[in-house]
Amino acid sequence: MTTTAIINIATLVTNDPSLHAESPLGPIHDAAVVIEGNRVVWTGETRKAPATDNAVDAGGRAVIPGFVDSHSHLVFAGDRTEEFNARMSGRPYSAGGIRTTVAATRAATDDELSANVARYLAEALRQGTTTLETKSGYGLTVEDEARALRIAARHTDEVTYLGAHIVPPDYADDPAGYVDLVTGAMLDACAPYARWVDVFCEKGAFDGDQARAVLTAGRARGLHPRVHANQLGHGPGVQLAVELDAASADHCTHLTDVDVDALAQGSTVATLLPGAEFSTRAAWPDARRILDAGATVALSTDCNPGSSFTSSMPFCIALAVRDMGMTPDEALWSATAGGAAALRRTDIGRITPGARADLVVLDAPSPVHLAYRPGVPLVHAVWQRGERVA
Repeated sequence: MTTTAIINIATLVTNDPSLHAESPLGPIHDAAVVIEGNRVVWTGETRKAPATDNAVDAGGRAVIPGFVDSHSHLVFAGDRTEEFNARMSGRPYSAGGIRTTVAATRAATDDELSANVARYLAEALRQGTTTLETKSGYGLTVEDEARALRIAARHTDEVTYLGAHIVPPDYADDPAGYVDLVTGAMLDACAPYARWVDVFCEKGAFDGDQARAVLTAGRARGLHPRVHANQLGHGPGVQLAVELDAASADHCTHLTDVDVDALAQGSTVATLLPGAEFSTRAAWPDARRILDAGATVALSTDCNPGSSFTSSMPFCIALAVRDMGMTPDEALWSATAGGAAALRRTDIGRITPGARADLVVLDAPSPVHLAYRPGVPLVHAVWQRGERVA
């Protein structure tokens, strides 16, 4: 296979903590990385780089792992501009807004939904996201949830069944019947297309017992749990996630000390979604508290049409540093290696020998610029599976 060296890298972020005692990013300065096929095969100083078939000069720029966005909702149709405008004028966010997108998504064609997913994936890729998870959850019928997952699976390997997003209007008087549908016929139709099962465990959506039923049924069908937990208030979501060994508890905005301790003692990743707090003017998650307890933290966009319509991981990094108590190094790690942990992946989120060759060249000498220069398009080039794609 052809080998390519990217040389003259000012700062290479490897996410190998053994390389640097003071930073989880494992930085190498004046660095090079060698790619063979779709894998990284060597990293080190440029002057020590082995001979390769091709060489690309990074020109003194920083190189980081491709972002791993472990939480998004891209299979949708319609627009919720009016809801956002109203909310910014003083109306609080509630889970009920999801119903607007459900109606539009049910009415859309397969081609329209697929085009939307492709559009937002391409938008994210241009901003450095090389792995992206996405969910169903805007169909809420057996047919519409299954087609959402079929469409998602054409575009990404990280697909999540979220039939338990809200109780749809047609089951408003029979939430138990809807849980039976989600754990029965809908699960049967959806499981072949998904890797994960998720539930919105929240007042106004699904309570702890309902969430447990959904997650355990999904797990019995070979889907691994993840949980929308503790976004709008205190609740059982985080502790249920840890109990069931969910890969992630997502949002984690309202946590008790018991919740934080559970995250620190388990293997469930706390995925923080600052775009949602930004777009709803809600309280920020206290990342500092979670990190200091020893829990693993991921950052993600929560890209969706209602509460966080952004596909920009750099934007989320800037918010996490400015408003959630994270250092620039912690935020970048959480947006790369943390996201990989939330997807239980070891082949992405790092630039080390054996990893998939997903990397981003920044128009800056240091990755700190992601937070230092918020809103500036700093992505110079993106490599995905060993190929330059942007």
